[in-house]
Amino acid sequence: MELQEAKEKIVEDFSMFDEWLDKYEYLIGLGKELEAYPEEERTEEHLIKGCQSRVWLCSEKRDGRLFFRADSDAIITKGIISLLVGVYSGRTPEEIAGDDFAFLDEIGLKENLSPTRAGGLASMIETLRRTAEDAK
Repeated sequence: MELQEAKEKIVEDFSMFDEWLDKYEYLIGLGKELEAYPEEERTEEHLIKGCQSRVWLCSEKRDGRLFFRADSDAIITKGIISLLVGVYSGRTPEEIAGDDFAFLDEIGLKENLSPTRAGGLASMIETLRRTAEDAK
């Protein structure tokens, strides 16, 4: 699935819900689907700075593409990082670094998060972009 298709699918999935409570439940469900995160990778090096809760993100470059693994100790935050990993894992560094992440605005995520979670989301996006830039 192309990047644009993956983002459109997320927008479509979120449009099924009228209430933000249901959208949070959907995010929590995404977080539960994350593959188990290795205990040995729960290090300072993999911790995303700027998040109130703890969020770990690892990347690996294979065949010119970045693959991400992530986890968080907070259920909604885990859903958010799961959403990002689901969309961006397996993409080229150029695709990730050049993306505007506007689909997050389309689903209304930023304005429906607390200020601290919104700041954490910005840190997650910045970490993905920086990882992609470094991998070019």
